[in-house]
Amino acid sequence: MRINQSSKSGFTLVEIMIVVAIIGLLAAIAIPNFVRARTTSQKNACINNLRQIDGAKQQWALEQHKQSTAQPTSASLMPYMGRGTTGSYPTCPATGTYTINTVATAPTCSLSTVGHQLPP
Repeated sequence: MRINQSSKSGFTLVEIMIVVAIIGLLAAIAIPNFVRARTTSQKNACINNLRQIDGAKQQWALEQHKQSTAQPTSASLMPYMGRGTTGSYPTCPATGTYTINTVATAPTCSLSTVGHQLPP
């Protein structure tokens, strides 16, 4: 006596739809978290660049005997940035621009409305 067995195997449409729904749910959770993490990372990098610029500006003022009203240029700060005179000036990771300001004023980022500034 022979028993006929079907050799068809595979996934049903319902199983495939469940897998797609689970992947969609995971993507809906992960993508906003990724965007938030990237924004936070850019903000922190920008704040650290502002700290480095401020430190270089203060060191420049001390070594050059400048008053608090003096305003250095990015070229005059290069030796104090820890990158040498041929290095590159830091750039904002969120495509903003930095303003050095005077010695008494903290440097700012053009994106300071979204929180890219030195804490007081």
